[in-house]
Amino acid sequence: MAFQNKELTVPGAVEVAGRHVKRYHIDQPDRRLEPEVVEAAYAYLPKLLPDPDGSTPPAGWVVLHRGADTGAYLLAYSWFFDNVVECRIAIAGQPALDCPDDDPAHFVPLDRPGVGCVWELGVLEHERTAWVRHVLAPDPPDLAGYLADSRAEGEVGF
Repeated sequence: MAFQNKELTVPGAVEVAGRHVKRYHIDQPDRRLEPEVVEAAYAYLPKLLPDPDGSTPPAGWVVLHRGADTGAYLLAYSWFFDNVVECRIAIAGQPALDCPDDDPAHFVPLDRPGVGCVWELGVLEHERTAWVRHVLAPDPPDLAGYLADSRAEGEVGF
């Protein structure tokens, strides 16, 4: 399999289950995320978000990634304990990872402790820096600044 960059888009932040969530989409170069996959992913998202801990700003980000085959991946990253990030993942359409079928809109939880693939980890790198810059370093924390600070759209991979 030859490695190739993919396309990153940033649809903007939303509030879900009491959390502010920045959204990132990763598409194949020749195929965009299908509307039914996006709809199913965001319907499933509340199941991946923990309750706010009461002291950390209730924020995080989500990556919705369309695989090259039948798979789709939904990764929800949530900040807790001030400076720790938790990742919960749902997958769809990937029988190799124990999905019940090859439907990219049928999300189920991933039982393995993953944190992301090479395309998704570039977003994690940006989010770590944004959290330090806007939430940990200033006094008081600037949650609005954090939510407005997203990784730039464009190629992701290398």
